[in-house]
Amino acid sequence: MAKVVITDDEAAILDLITKFCRGQGHEAIPCQTGIQGLAAIREHKPELLIVDLRIGETDGMEIIKQSRHESPSTAIIMITGHGSVETAVEAMRLGAFDYLTKPFELPDLKRTMDQALGAKGVTAPVAASALPQSSKIIGGSAAIQRILGIIHRVADNDSPVLLEGEFGVGKQLLARALHEASSRNGGPFKAIQCSALPTDLLEMELFGHGSPQNSIFTRTRGGTIHLGEIDHLPMRIQAQLNAYLDHSQPGMNGGAGLPCRLVTSTTAHLEDAIRAGKFREDLYYKISVVPVLVPSLRDRREDIPLLVEHFLREHALRVGGSMKKIEHYAQEFLERYPWPGNISELRNSVERAIAMAEGSTIKPADLPSKVTQKTEATSSEATAAPAEPRTRLPIGSTLDDYVRSQEKLFINETLKFNNGSREKTASMLGISIATLYRKMELNVERRTTT
Repeated sequence: MAKVVITDDEAAILDLITKFCRGQGHEAIPCQTGIQGLAAIREHKPELLIVDLRIGETDGMEIIKQSRHESPSTAIIMITGHGSVETAVEAMRLGAFDYLTKPFELPDLKRTMDQALGAKGVTAPVAASALPQSSKIIGGSAAIQRILGIIHRVADNDSPVLLEGEFGVGKQLLARALHEASSRNGGPFKAIQCSALPTDLLEMELFGHGSPQNSIFTRTRGGTIHLGEIDHLPMRIQAQLNAYLDHSQPGMNGGAGLPCRLVTSTTAHLEDAIRAGKFREDLYYKISVVPVLVPSLRDRREDIPLLVEHFLREHALRVGGSMKKIEHYAQEFLERYPWPGNISELRNSVERAIAMAEGSTIKPADLPSKVTQKTEATSSEATAAPAEPRTRLPIGSTLDDYVRSQEKLFINETLKFNNGSREKTASMLGISIATLYRKMELNVERRTTT
């Protein structure tokens, strides 16, 4: 058991980490301000400090400096956002053991804690229950099943894997799924975006802060490292990585092999980058022993309903409320939209729709306008009438009259899109059926079944 001081000003995260540490058998001391954190360090001299980069007005870097002075034997793990990875790497220079980026998975927190405490000679207690796996590959399409089949076949052969695909298709999720399907799943999983750090800090993170023992490869020993956006590596660091992989080949120059499984990913076609002189061909062959092309969401539309249901359920579990339903016509819009941002864009759109929905059901009007407008344009642009010349605008009429006429025109076009169904039209416009009839200057009593 170890004393663990946790300092974070976000109450939910502080509570989560505190409960987790206590569940792992440690003595957890939660602190919601930097002043409380520093006081706890002085009083308890903890074996481990978990500190957020920013605690209110206090700089987490300052807490690290003070901790190194007050309690030099304390191991430090920094929690940071994706946009602050550069500062987290700087914290490694000051003596932090490692860092995690939000949102992090509890298995990653446990492994990092165990490593940090192990480096201090503290044996981690046995948890009361096993941690759940964190990868969630959603989809029943043939494309996803093919990729899952590849992951299953190559999980334990340790060959480097290259994931290629558009932004937002879930490459990091697949990298984690590969880790969890392998015999390395008890080791750490670490990910770094090669575009997130300036060249000097990226070099230090990859190859060590004054010592190879501080490199991310060494800190991931026994686990899996995911280097995202590998195409953003500067040529100089490509040469260093190529030499490092050469040296790490078993039997070559005394190399015993990489300390971890290497998974890389890219949104660019690396073969095109090679032809353009922007990527080393020899490095490409080393990292692409198992190439996997991850399909875009528009190429597996049958997975959209499953993903939407997953996001709705995930949100309900997160906030503790009931799961919202999605209206059939809203679902149709989601399935027709091309999703240039792939799964990431779909997730954001569902989150937005949940926030906008007034009741328990998501309607077309709750979706982002780009989703409904894009779908309507692709369905009706072939029959759309050309815009009237400017000289034919009804100059002389009142603005209210003109707005009413355009509103009627829009309602009529939406009716045509829905093959005359007034119920569908009202839902799509985000108005009640009674309001639709009023705007069409019809009486509600004249409703007919469509």
